Amino acid sequence: MLVYHLVGGRLKNWVILIASILFYSWGAPKFVFVILASTIVDFYIVQKLASSTAKSTRNGLLFTSVLINLGLLLYFKYSNFFIENVNELLSVFGGNSIQWTKVILPIGISFYTFQTLTYSIDVYRKVHPPLDKLSDYLLYIMSFPQMIAGPIVRFNEIADEITNRKEVIDDKLIGFFRFCIGLSKKVLIANVMGQQADTIFNMEVEQLHYLTAWTGILAYTFQIYFDFSGYSDMAIGLGKMMGFHFPENFNSPYTAKNISEFWRKWHITLGAFMRDYLYIPLGGNRVASKYRVYLNLWVVFLLSGLWHGASWNFVLWGAYHGLFLILDRLFLVKLLQKLGSFFSILFTFIVVMLGWLLFRLEDFSEVLLYSKRMFDFGAYQKTDLIPFAFEMGIVAIVFSFFAALKVGKRIQDFIYEREAYTLPQYFVIIGFSFLLFMTSLGAITASKFNPFIYFRF
Repeated sequence: MLVYHLVGGRLKNWVILIASILFYSWGAPKFVFVILASTIVDFYIVQKLASSTAKSTRNGLLFTSVLINLGLLLYFKYSNFFIENVNELLSVFGGNSIQWTKVILPIGISFYTFQTLTYSIDVYRKVHPPLDKLSDYLLYIMSFPQMIAGPIVRFNEIADEITNRKEVIDDKLIGFFRFCIGLSKKVLIANVMGQQADTIFNMEVEQLHYLTAWTGILAYTFQIYFDFSGYSDMAIGLGKMMGFHFPENFNSPYTAKNISEFWRKWHITLGAFMRDYLYIPLGGNRVASKYRVYLNLWVVFLLSGLWHGASWNFVLWGAYHGLFLILDRLFLVKLLQKLGSFFSILFTFIVVMLGWLLFRLEDFSEVLLYSKRMFDFGAYQKTDLIPFAFEMGIVAIVFSFFAALKVGKRIQDFIYEREAYTLPQYFVIIGFSFLLFMTSLGAITASKFNPFIYFRF
């Protein structure tokens, strides 16, 4: 960041690109050459696509681009899953197992794939012309703030900012503030909640008291939200400090009054991608039968579940949410509206929280057993809490739900929606940012527990 602000305008993109390549190499040195090579090939394929006028040529080039990018994703992320299931099937019929060397998953492969797909498809649809420079395309794909954990940034959203962006001091200050909020979400809340969740989920499920079981899944529910939204805040903040405006990825999702609204507030960029590049091409709502609409929804969420991880529990998680989306359209939204905001939010939160069991536990038998322990109400038993778990739990509850109140919504808008502040407000914000920043650094230094739960992506 220091070098970026010291060099001239022509060199700024090169500083980001070099930093991004080094950043990725630090975490996945064996795969950086695969990412670079496939990105370079894809750049020239799309260049040819944009200059072609024959429909058959354009279709063929788009197919080639999509095949390369999805092929990488399928090989690295799903080949192990495929072979394991084939071997399970062969064992049922007495066949010999397929010998297979397990493939290691490159970090950020899903986000990389989705962004390359938006580039080729948007150019094909003539939403935006392609980039002229290979270095600019590499920058778009490998930009270090958002490559590893999102948000998913579509090409047309920042294409102009890659080549010609205006940097203002307000964005740099607000970006630093946003980065510090995200860092503190991840380090101060998500890590504590994650350590508490791990402590409980690593216990013998048969021995869990119902209060302990509820504490475990509640801790995980807050961990996954503050972890992922924290990464998104950090990415958006870093982007703003360099003149990029990445799309928002979360909007207080636990205040949703139904599952349909939850998916408009949770991982917004994934939902928008699935809608525009999968749901609408399948026909979306514009089909002859409402049952076809339900099928389209279920297909999208089954694939969305599989995108989250190469395991059947993620497929079930997608099916679970797809079911509630269909129920919303059938009767559930109207019913929840009659019950009022409080009960709607509480019901939706519990549905989402129970769904996270499928996300956390890969073995479906463990999911059933854990669920049973949650509703096996017995005598009171004290739940062992790690240090600061209770305090951070209260903080997590407050910051998850305070936007449901009018005063909370005003505070949220003041922090997330403002594009500029008064000078006194800036002094307060920057002081608060440094306080969060130093506290987070202290927490990172003091603790060895700093999980990256979205490594599957």
